[in-house]
Amino acid sequence: MTPTNVLPYALAAARRGWHVFPLRTRAKRPVRTFTDWERHATTDQAAITAHWGAHPAHNVAVACGPSGLVVVDLDTPKDGETPPPEWARPGITNGTDVLAALAEKHADGDTGFLDTFTVTTRRGGTHLYYAAPDGAAYRNTSGRLGWLIDTRATGGYVVGPGSYVADTDGRGPYEVTNPAAVAQLPGWLATLLEPARRRPMSSGQVHSMLASHPGAATYVTRALRGEVDCVLAAREGSRNHTLNKAAFAVGTLVGAGMLPKHLAEDALTAAGERIGLDPTECEATVRSGLQAGVRRPRGAAA
Repeated sequence: MTPTNVLPYALAAARRGWHVFPLRTRAKRPVRTFTDWERHATTDQAAITAHWGAHPAHNVAVACGPSGLVVVDLDTPKDGETPPPEWARPGITNGTDVLAALAEKHADGDTGFLDTFTVTTRRGGTHLYYAAPDGAAYRNTSGRLGWLIDTRATGGYVVGPGSYVADTDGRGPYEVTNPAAVAQLPGWLATLLEPARRRPMSSGQVHSMLASHPGAATYVTRALRGEVDCVLAAREGSRNHTLNKAAFAVGTLVGAGMLPKHLAEDALTAAGERIGLDPTECEATVRSGLQAGVRRPRGAAA
């Protein structure tokens, strides 16, 4: 059932100190006039009331970076999807199972970390909200922790509770299943997510990451894949320039509201690291190129 008034949920998030912004009705993309969402996301209850008072069915998003959050996204497999070889084990059927296996290995099976603010997503997945450690600079990840586990932090957002999404791969509400206070990010998860410990993805993993987001329009996915291929094929001496050009081109799609920023960042950063660019330099180049492209959204006048 589609909610008719998302305002109470947006206000509840703001009262927790979370910066929110509007998404399109029944969708996961920002409204067309809200492209620079990370900067404009707000906790201002008057501004929130004004927007959702006029557009009560707009979904709500939580900007993780400004909110000081790291959200662990545990997904369920899509029809016909099977675990990759490293996770083809008895009892592993979804992201929740993978996280339990990680806890068994890194936290002696302790499950206390699950007692945090929790949202069930439209396809039966789970969002676990955690407070980022002070001074930490976590960014988004796709599959770094394991199969069907993504994380959202600086540069990323999650669809907030009270929203309803109808997409090609499923529809349903985002509902709070544990209204607890947000727990601190567990130390073992913080270590696994530490940016300095990240290993470059293979080119096959980069393409698998793109394939795991079928909700994007086919031509948009094709455009992103084409730019990723350009980066992967870049010759030494032109790699950083090629990555910057690719980020700008993809940024024009992000600015037009046609592609999630976090997906663009993940794919381009992974491609840049794959060809040997320094991770810190790579992230800075992608961020700069995307921001420039966002300011020139595709389809807009020069």
